[in-house]
Amino acid sequence: MKQLVIISGKGGTGKTIISAAIATIAQNKVMADCDVDAANLHLLLQPEIQETHQFIGGDKAIINIEECTRCRECVDVCRFDAIAEKEDEEIFIDPISCEGCGVCSHVCPVDAINMEKVISGEWYVSKTKYGPFVHARLGIGEENSGKLVADVRKKAKEIAEQNNMDFVIIDGPPGIGCPVISSLSGTDLALVVTEPTLAGIHDMERVVQMASHFKTRTACCINKFDINLENSAQIEIWCEKNSIPLLGKIPFDEEVTESMVQGIPLTEYTKNSASKEMKNIWEKLHTLIVREEMTK
Repeated sequence: MKQLVIISGKGGTGKTIISAAIATIAQNKVMADCDVDAANLHLLLQPEIQETHQFIGGDKAIINIEECTRCRECVDVCRFDAIAEKEDEEIFIDPISCEGCGVCSHVCPVDAINMEKVISGEWYVSKTKYGPFVHARLGIGEENSGKLVADVRKKAKEIAEQNNMDFVIIDGPPGIGCPVISSLSGTDLALVVTEPTLAGIHDMERVVQMASHFKTRTACCINKFDINLENSAQIEIWCEKNSIPLLGKIPFDEEVTESMVQGIPLTEYTKNSASKEMKNIWEKLHTLIVREEMTK
């Protein structure tokens, strides 16, 4: 069983569109949406939820008003401005602003503040017409998305192993932060989706460097390559110089947006050049993974 993660250095490069396209093409796989801070792959895969699980991300400060003496010591030490005094002098803790550091509970002279586990989100096991799908939703302002990503990946891998599946296809988050690292670690190959803009090029270089640090092989594809041919050529040169396989160049097409509005993966919505290029990219990805297996 091989794990493929689709990532990008910045948001909006078309990563999820490509993930959905691969879901329609790849056989014998489990899909996982690990962009838990802004999950949207479900909008294209139209899942039917089979299981719902709560995610406990961390602690939050809870105040017992009856025991509170309104000494304001907690207000003074909270560096996140999560604790305030109301007009009636009652102390209030904003659960969204609270970062769970616990300092307030330590300084409270009457132990009126406790740190309690809170539900930070949910993760789901679903079925789709394309196969099993594991996805999640992090609550507003919640943290520990890296831990939630790990839970999603663990369940996806478990389903793949139980059903003797060949692939876990992961739609990862953008950037180089904790959830990206959690999505990337231990995978067999990372497909980096970029676009021919200066920001796209800069962030592509950063995410490839991060993948290299974790010893994960990378390949690249350019989405909307024809909106700036000069920058696309620059990406090709950089990939060749750094021995990064460039698997495809997807043209800009308004039908891509139309397929998103309809909630249909592009490869099912149309057979245009962008759709065909995504199919070619999957064939090359499959070859890369198989080639690695043969060399072991």
